[in-house]
Amino acid sequence: MFSVLRPFLFSLNPETAHDLAIKSLKFNFFPSKMFEVEDEQMLNIHLLGKNFPNPIGLAAGFDKSAEAYNSLLKLGFGFVEIGTVTPVKQYGNPKPRIFRLEDDRALINRLGFNNDGMETIKARIKSNSKKGILGVNIGPNKDTKSQKNDFCLGLKNFFDIADYITVNISSPNTEGLRDFHDQKKLIDLIGALNKVKKDNGTNIPLLLKISPDINNSDIPEIADTAIKNSISAIILTNTTNNNRGNLISGLKNEKGGLSGEPLNEISTNMIKKFYKELNNKIPIIGVGGVNSGKSAYEKIIAGASLLQLYTSFVYKGPSTAKDIKKELIQILKAKGIANIKDAVGTGA
Repeated sequence: MFSVLRPFLFSLNPETAHDLAIKSLKFNFFPSKMFEVEDEQMLNIHLLGKNFPNPIGLAAGFDKSAEAYNSLLKLGFGFVEIGTVTPVKQYGNPKPRIFRLEDDRALINRLGFNNDGMETIKARIKSNSKKGILGVNIGPNKDTKSQKNDFCLGLKNFFDIADYITVNISSPNTEGLRDFHDQKKLIDLIGALNKVKKDNGTNIPLLLKISPDINNSDIPEIADTAIKNSISAIILTNTTNNNRGNLISGLKNEKGGLSGEPLNEISTNMIKKFYKELNNKIPIIGVGGVNSGKSAYEKIIAGASLLQLYTSFVYKGPSTAKDIKKELIQILKAKGIANIKDAVGTGA
């Protein structure tokens, strides 16, 4: 059905098409049976104190304001991450702010954390109980006086309803945000967040989402900081400001974060580097260019225990997770691997 609808959807402005997709998903008309695959138990993995039915997650950015997460879970995703959520509702950057680079199977976005704000989003989740694993990605408002305080507000508001919280310090579209990759600032931020956890008596997993544009020399410091400050997992990676040189599309120089296939090799290489530094002390969630069982497997053997995607879902539609799961199981069987966890890091 998506192959029939895709020409129509791609004739629309990307943001209009996205809004239409969210509205359609709200009807929740897909039966989850349609997206189950044979032998999916081979993809079950226990992480962050949860049993994930499979490692294929939907990254933050698609369901920014928690409008369709249960419908998305029914499409066969092992987990869904909503957001980025800011304390106060904000419009984001001026339109146009999403660009399809079809020849490159990529997107560029400069959305700027557009979302409905944490009070509305929290009420929405409370009124529509999650039917699977739900992560909440938090960030600061553009005009905030304290980015650190905004992160703390996000944690205070969602620790009791999310399965994990992602601390997004890596979007290229919010000024000053990536400064938190500096070790001193990162230690200060995580310290403040851990105090919120302690004060509220919660042990919710805190995940850190990292930029692909950091220097290799930053990796040991970030890994060490994460280990010593009780970070539960690292997400590698967010979108990139770089890597435009080999792109075909005429839109390649639009300002914003590049995602999709051109990010695949960059994020996989970073997963390998972090995997060695983390030394099995903290798991990795791999993001960037996951669009097939093969690309998923490459990230898993590089060191990722879970995966997330976004751009391939835009290009391939509702069956994306199912198709990746099916191919991933075939790869595991061909290699004589009984469960996905046994493949993690074997190629690092």
